[in-house]
Formats: sequence, C-alpha cells, structure tokens
Amino acid sequence: MSIPKIIFILPCFNEEEILHDTISKMETVLKGLISQKKIDEDSSIVFVDDGSTDSSWKMISENMTFKPFVKGLKLSRNFGHQLAIFAGMMEMKDSCDAIITLDADLQDDLDVISIMIDKFNKGNEIVYGVPQKRISESFLKRKPAQIYYKLLRLMGVDIVANHADFRLVSKKAAGILSKFKERNIFLRGIFPLMGLKSDKVEYDKAKRIGGKPKYSIFKLCCLAFSGITAFSYTPLRYITFFGFLVTIGSFIYMLYVLIAKTMGHIIPGWTSLILSIYFLGGVQIFFMGIIGEYIARIYSEVKHRPRYIIEENKANG
Repeated sequence: MSIPKIIFILPCFNEEEILHDTISKMETVLKGLISQKKIDEDSSIVFVDDGSTDSSWKMISENMTFKPFVKGLKLSRNFGHQLAIFAGMMEMKDSCDAIITLDADLQDDLDVISIMIDKFNKGNEIVYGVPQKRISESFLKRKPAQIYYKLLRLMGVDIVANHADFRLVSKKAAGILSKFKERNIFLRGIFPLMGLKSDKVEYDKAKRIGGKPKYSIFKLCCLAFSGITAFSYTPLRYITFFGFLVTIGSFIYMLYVLIAKTMGHIIPGWTSLILSIYFLGGVQIFFMGIIGEYIARIYSEVKHRPRYIIEENKANG
C-alpha cells in the first residue's frame, strides 16, 4: 500500500496561550511520522479558527509563513466545536487519504497516532481514540460522562463509549459524512451510524498543557442533550408512556374519591392536592421543554442556512 497523505484537523477557539506549544509538538509528530515513512511528506496540519477573539489566527498565520506544513481556516464567527471539525473535514477531504481530528489542547496521546495509521492501512475506514484514564478530569465530571454514554446506549444510540473527537477518518468516510445534511452535527453519533469497518485505540488522557478548557459545564450539557435529541426519539416515547401512567393513576384516584364520598368519608386532601398540582405542573413544563427542543431542531433544519462560513481559507493551494 502506498504511503498515505494525512491531514490533521485541529479546531481552536481562543487558544493563544497554548498554540506555540501545540504547533511545536505537532511539528515533531509530523516529522517523525514522515521520517518513519508512515505518512506522505505532503501531509499537513490544519488549524480551524472557530471565531477566536484573541490572537490565535494571527499566530496561525505567522507560522504559515515559515512552516509550510501549517495551514489554517478561519471561520467568520464561533460556530461551535463540532461544526469547526466538520468544516475542516469538508474543506480538506478531497486533498488527502485520511484525516485525523484532535483538539488543540493536545490532551490526547499523540503516540497512538502511529497505531491509528497502522489500523487504517489494514483497511479500517474509521479509527476511534478512546481514553481509558482521564487524569485531568475530576470524579464529578468523569462519572456523569460514563452515565451519559450508558444512557445513550439505552436509548438506542450506537456510540463508542468514552470516545470524544480524537479519530482517524478515511477519505471515503469523510465523503459519506458530506451526505449527512443536518445542521445540528453530533459527530460522535454519526460515524458509528455509517457502519464502515472501524477499530479503536486506547490511551490515557493527559492534563491540558495550558490555558482554560473552552467547554463549560453548560456547553457540555448542551452537547450531551444534542446527542440524545439528534439520534433518538426515546424521550418523546417516555413522555407518552409517563402521560399514560398519570392518566391511569388519575383514573384510579378518581374511583377512590367517588367510593370514599359514597361511603361518607371526609377527605382532607388539600396538601396532597396542592403537591400534585405543583408536581404535575413541573413535569408538564419539563416535558414541553423536551418537545420544544425537537421542534427547535426542525425549525433550524428547515431554514437550510449554511452550517459554517469561511472568512479566510489558507489551507488549500
């Protein structure tokens, strides 16, 4: 098999504190793989600036002037992590044999990239990077993540447990990805859906080399909920099932009240009635929110707005 040309896609948002170290480490990895004849000498590193407000794009542009393997895409605004990766893949998929995506903070183990390429050469179209130990994450962040992946599987979503966005994707898989037209992209769920031959590599996730994580708890929760609503209708079915149970329960309680009244019993019931009203009111609002989320996705999809806009393209040519 010929030596594959690999393009590394690194999304970045306000990463000026770590970009110098990131470029230096990626340069070492790239040159090492080229010297071992693992990848073609025309392989490159593409930074996708997701609307940074600091000097990230300036640093990327400066490095491009004296490091030809460094290239860049600048999005017109912050479109989000998933779309930044997607934009890089769509713009570069026809210029390589495979794409490797990873975050600019380099918490993923760069040593396993060589193993990823070996698995690609054996015919795998997708190779997932799966962290086994998360040294940098607290128990309060790590445990909910484990529960989330189990929850997704219970809802029928085919997803690789603990996998984030460190993966190798072949040109063929990237081409198939371009046929997925949804605006609300959740890549972790899309790639297993393709059914292509795949494998995974395991590694220990390291601490961030500098700066602050760009994914807040709120953003992580939004991404998690996005994954559920994008690939499963189960929440809507749960709402229907719960509504059915409440209806049955209400009917039974109504019979109890009628029988008690017939027998002349006095039913105080004010406290239980108020609690029931508040409880059911809260449940209804919560369920309306879930339904509203699905409706909002439909609203977003039918407008057919661009999923991303490139302000500057310094990756092609």
